[in-house]
Amino acid sequence: MKTILLDAVNTFVIKDEGIYEAMHVMLEQYPNRKIILTGADDEQMKMFGLDKMPYEVFTLKHNPEKTDPEYYKTMLKHFNLNTDDVIYFEHNEDAVNSARSVGINTYHYNKDTRDIVSLKKFIDENL
Repeated sequence: MKTILLDAVNTFVIKDEGIYEAMHVMLEQYPNRKIILTGADDEQMKMFGLDKMPYEVFTLKHNPEKTDPEYYKTMLKHFNLNTDDVIYFEHNEDAVNSARSVGINTYHYNKDTRDIVSLKKFIDENL
């Protein structure tokens, strides 16, 4: 069963609002493991509430950033996953391209339109 990787801030977590509840409800429909990916440091983890998430959280504390393919290589190795084991959605286009460059099937999520229907379609078609 594939693992769902999801971006933290500006995707699953909305600044000054907390967890994007519509996305959380949609993700709960899947029995798959979910891992939130972030670059947050310790202070940002608390500031965005990432220390109180309903799913595992992975960070490299900006070393490197998610725009660097090494972030995803390190994350996959950390969880003993390969690119065929995961799907990912992310709002930052440079991070999307970085994840794709290492072979991760990645969906570019528009943080402004918050299109849950299209995101769910991506997940359904790729799990």
